[in-house]
Amino acid sequence: MNATVFGNVGETLVLAHGYGGSRFIWDDVVPSLAEKFRVVVFDWSFSGAADDGARCSERRFSYHDLADELVALMDELELRGAVFLGHSMAGMIGCIASLARPDLFSHLLLVGASPRYINDDCYEGGFGRGEVDAMLGAIETNFTEWAPVFAETVVGVDQPAAVAKFAKQLAMMRPATALRVMRAVLTCDVRDVLPDVKAPCTIVHCTKDAVAPLAVARYMQHRLAGCADGGGAASVLIDSSSHFPQLTAPKEFVRVIQAILLDH
Repeated sequence: MNATVFGNVGETLVLAHGYGGSRFIWDDVVPSLAEKFRVVVFDWSFSGAADDGARCSERRFSYHDLADELVALMDELELRGAVFLGHSMAGMIGCIASLARPDLFSHLLLVGASPRYINDDCYEGGFGRGEVDAMLGAIETNFTEWAPVFAETVVGVDQPAAVAKFAKQLAMMRPATALRVMRAVLTCDVRDVLPDVKAPCTIVHCTKDAVAPLAVARYMQHRLAGCADGGGAASVLIDSSSHFPQLTAPKEFVRVIQAILLDH
């Protein structure tokens, strides 16, 4: 999984990328974070930068499978009581892993995370069922054509350099893997996991996010009321119109993460 460690001071901070990313999605923030923390980055098995892409093109993904993958990695690296920062889909994967192995996690930072992306009668996830079907159809029809449009939408049209960074990593995914993982993400519903999470949690969300609206962050905070020994989850907003604050607002992202952890 290409795990790489930066820095050797402070507590351990594990950075987990989301869909379409790789360990390189953190390049703009790792140097500053590594001044105060021992930072671990890695590639999920579905990443285009991973070594086993051919095998993954035939694999059926689920958040629980990926949680097992995370636990195996942390055991291999002999990590205990680490801070886990999960971006997008990785946030809920970290929540699931924390239920199975609470000894591995001292704090969960959930950046742009969502337990469900499809709207229903009592929940705003951000997407209608028809939008999800159309997106999956576009990936299946022509991933190469779809990918740059998606990158611009989720990163922000006014951030061309950041869009290019994500688009390059997204384009490295095998189309079959990209479709399988996106189907797992967009059709997931792990809302029932949230009340069982006990590790301290901080929700970090952008003020405008094309993937997970602010309603999702508010829902998660409400449902995480039992975490941190009943103290509930904290919530911090980053002033950015993007799903990728580590790309579009790296200095503010670092400031927020440092403030959370040094206070914690």
